[in-house]
Amino acid sequence: MARAERSPASLARAQRLAREARERGLREGNAGRPAVGARYVRAGLRQLGWAEDGEQPDARQVAGVHHALAARLLIILAGWESKQGRTEYGLCLLDRAEALVAADERGILLIQRGLLCLRRGRTGEALGMFDDAIARLAENPAETENLASALLNRSLIRLSRGDVRRARADLDWCRRVATDGGHDLIAPKALHNLGYCDLLAGDIPAALQLFTAAAGGYRQGAPGNLPVLAVDKARALMAAGLAGEAAAELDDAMASFRRQRLDHDLAEAELARSEAALAAGELAVARRWAVAAERHFRRLGNEALAELAVLTRLRVRSVSPGRRGAGTIAAEAVRVAGRLRGCGLDHDADLAELLAARALVATGRLAAAGQLVSAGQLVSAGQLVSAGQLVSAGQLVSARRLAEARRLVAGTRHGTTAPLAVGLLRRLTRAELAEREGRPGAALAELRAGLAMVHARRGSLGSLDLQTGTAALGADLAGAGLRLALDRDSAPLVFAWLERSRAQAFLVRPVRPPADPQAAAALAELRQLGHLIRTAELAGRLAHRDPSIAARHAELQREIREHGWQASGLGGAAAQAGLGEVSAALAATGQVLVGLAAWHGRALAVVAGHGPARLVRLGDFEAAAEAARRLNADLDTLAGRRLPARLEAVIRESIQHQTRTLTAEIIEPLLPSLGDGGIVVVPTGPLAGIPWGVLPDLHGRAVSVCPSASAWLAAWHRGQEAPAGAPLLVAGPDLAHADTEVTEIARCYPGCRPLLGETATVGATLRALDGAPLAHLAAHGHHDGDNFLFSRLDLADGPLMAHDIQQLDAAPRHVVLSCCDVGRTVVRPGGEILGFTAALLYVGTATVISSVTRVADSAAMDVMTAYHRSLAAGARPAEALAEAAATEEFSPFVCFGAG
Repeated sequence: MARAERSPASLARAQRLAREARERGLREGNAGRPAVGARYVRAGLRQLGWAEDGEQPDARQVAGVHHALAARLLIILAGWESKQGRTEYGLCLLDRAEALVAADERGILLIQRGLLCLRRGRTGEALGMFDDAIARLAENPAETENLASALLNRSLIRLSRGDVRRARADLDWCRRVATDGGHDLIAPKALHNLGYCDLLAGDIPAALQLFTAAAGGYRQGAPGNLPVLAVDKARALMAAGLAGEAAAELDDAMASFRRQRLDHDLAEAELARSEAALAAGELAVARRWAVAAERHFRRLGNEALAELAVLTRLRVRSVSPGRRGAGTIAAEAVRVAGRLRGCGLDHDADLAELLAARALVATGRLAAAGQLVSAGQLVSAGQLVSAGQLVSAGQLVSARRLAEARRLVAGTRHGTTAPLAVGLLRRLTRAELAEREGRPGAALAELRAGLAMVHARRGSLGSLDLQTGTAALGADLAGAGLRLALDRDSAPLVFAWLERSRAQAFLVRPVRPPADPQAAAALAELRQLGHLIRTAELAGRLAHRDPSIAARHAELQREIREHGWQASGLGGAAAQAGLGEVSAALAATGQVLVGLAAWHGRALAVVAGHGPARLVRLGDFEAAAEAARRLNADLDTLAGRRLPARLEAVIRESIQHQTRTLTAEIIEPLLPSLGDGGIVVVPTGPLAGIPWGVLPDLHGRAVSVCPSASAWLAAWHRGQEAPAGAPLLVAGPDLAHADTEVTEIARCYPGCRPLLGETATVGATLRALDGAPLAHLAAHGHHDGDNFLFSRLDLADGPLMAHDIQQLDAAPRHVVLSCCDVGRTVVRPGGEILGFTAALLYVGTATVISSVTRVADSAAMDVMTAYHRSLAAGARPAEALAEAAATEEFSPFVCFGAG
């Protein structure tokens, strides 16, 4: 196509307008808006005479004086087109830029071509291009922005290959160059990727700290990058076992990617969303997202990530109930492993091979083929190989092939540290192979080693939220170990396994979050908002329903929770209690311990005390769990309400029915083993919230509840310490009997001065609670099932939250919560409990008395005053509560901890 000659002034004006368009296009694209950026860049190209004809623009339209600038614009446009999923077109644009680019700007072209190759999964080509680009750009002091960009992208390739050391070196260099050059949009990206380095290295708190820092930079200059950051943050949460929280992050990110039409980012988020659903046990959801991610990656031409989506889909199939075709799963997994290894994704290939081995060992068959697609030959002795054919479906696993399978799951073959997920699956697969070979002792040793890996991760975390979440990572190991222990029908072994696999966060040294002005300000604002909302509720106003107030309240909760995630653990842990020492402590107090568990729908118990430990088979676990749920719902309905006589009669009959069910399924089989002394119950799952004193056979008996025998023993030792100081008595607002209750209780403790009315503030209560020998708080209580940190008690100036308990320098020894609901718990996988009561137990409080349902004010006052009279007379807490509640038909108060 011919073009008209243009005057020097016209050419200069075109240059100026094109440069302005370039700057605006860069600004919009770097801010996470590539579609807008592409529009500006196209406008700049048109100023230079480029008339785009479909996807085949004619470079001859551009005057020679414009070639360098046109090349720059084409390079930028290629990037923004690729971000929107049009990577092939982007490569075509780069081909056209090749003929226009100046020699001293070739490094910029190499950066973009390397980035587009990276998006196609061609990491080897991309790495070579970035190496070449960095060598060129490092010699040109004027190219600091592009040098920083090249270093940033080369770090991505090294991260994808697990080479954290070299990736970190690139990112440190990138950050220095970006900071010195004032490139404020690149520096946060370096922080972001440095956080991902920490994530791959297993340092989750450090990763989350850097993600938070990067988010601050993105908000100032590139808010469109926040959804990309959210995807990596979700991966960090999954690494700590918080799959639900990760899913929420990813759902928000995917909505943003769809709005911006960022297809590649959307596909990556879909893949992560599939992994989050798999971790949460939502298999249909996991499969749906894996299929969507694979489809998008295939369309985008990224075969490496498409294979990761295939692997996730295979993982879903491998754990689906009633799965069939294990041989097919294994064969496909081995092929996927070969393709992943060919892409340099060695750890993911390991995961695929382990998946293949586990699927076949579980069904008694073994795949005999394994071949690396890229190498075109059989792999090393570490991989299961054969003559290239699958073993037939009917062939049993031979001793020789089991040995080959063991080589498949031998130690890591790479120089970098394997991700925790790979290490745990390796331990689980080794255990299954050992069991298949008739070596249950070796199988249990592998499972113990796997749980030790989980506990090491737990010890690196300072947040109780994350510590308890990690139990989900070891759920499969814990289940396999319990099955093996039960198969050996050994009560001591079952006891030891339950102690090793539940409530492990109690063994971690608690971390007091460091002082932080920003976090303190957020907490103060949250407390103020909570007080405002509560005051409005009591006054019958609608202020508490104001969407802006509710949104700000939720935002502050999220900010405070996420700040806690950034605390590092202290390392180390308390020792797991042995059966002998637990039995000795039980004998000294005349009690028995009942550790409950569930297996294949049936309840069982290991009983310690009064002789050798023994296993007791109980009844229907699901029936007991449903009865427990219904019982608490009925007690909630009945508490403190005037109901029509007929409705009250129906509820009372339902309560009687639920207690009969719990007695039949749980208590009756245990009665011959319980003796007539006190009982320590270590519950499981939904049985954690039962008000045991309501059950007829336990009414009037001293019952204490603890999440594990180890936690009970530690609490019992703390409870033996001589108390010092005066008790703390607090009466919260808007509770009819609170002042009367604490004033009456004060008579039991001469010289005690209760906090009443306006003196019962959060600050005064926390100061007095720190290290108190005994504390009694009568206040409205609220259990937050979605976020235990914000379960709370209403005080004069706002809520005292479970989060506040973690700020104490010394745990109060004994706490009585005369409040509704704050004995409720959320139970995470692994028997980890969350709630206000649990927060006290975690920081070291020996005994907590609290209610697992709503409680009538008058009933609370009667039970609590009687409780303190017995306590002051020398009774142990569990005994005092049993005596105080003996005259109450349906008292929901429970003694947690030492008892």
